Amino acid sequence: MSTTRVFLVDDHDVVRRGLMALINAEKDLEVVGTAGSAATAMETVEATRPDVAILDVRLGDGSGVEVCREIRSSFPEVACLILTSFEDDQALVEASLAGAAGYVLKKVQGGELLAAIRRVAAGGRPLDMATTRLALRRLRESGETAVEELAPQEKRVFELIGEGLSNREIAEAMYVAEKTVKNYVTSLFQKLGMARRTEAAAFAARLSERRRNQ
Repeated sequence: MSTTRVFLVDDHDVVRRGLMALINAEKDLEVVGTAGSAATAMETVEATRPDVAILDVRLGDGSGVEVCREIRSSFPEVACLILTSFEDDQALVEASLAGAAGYVLKKVQGGELLAAIRRVAAGGRPLDMATTRLALRRLRESGETAVEELAPQEKRVFELIGEGLSNREIAEAMYVAEKTVKNYVTSLFQKLGMARRTEAAAFAARLSERRRNQ
């Protein structure tokens, strides 16, 4: 029986040890390396050349999704499983776009995780395009609802971000202080569940284009 070589990335030592014990108890699976940070993950992957990499989506110094993207770029033969504590459509979509083969919740039973490892090692892709499209649709619908619930000034700032304006340019267009714009931006990001300006700009531009085409 061939052995599937597994690599673990999680910034919690207890989690890594628990997963290692679970996986190493199986005759056909073996943990060949671990990393506690995004920074050390790639060099360990290069040294161990695993068949499957299990990556925590949130790391202390980065994202498991970014590590997945790097692994898939440098070692496309390595199948990646994203491990997360929360059901998150945004993370699911990002994982799919990064080339992850699967997306597993930490609350799953041990047997389910082992089955997912074996499935992706054999070339399966539980994270299929149908799942990704559904997540994208939910994100769009929830995002559009959230935009409609923004305060009038926040909605105007959101629209101007979509037009590519900086905070200073938005302040000039709205005749308010730049600090006021920064407060609006912080507030609308929280309401929309976004962390990056580029993400908000892209979403605002898509909404604007869709309205023009209606």
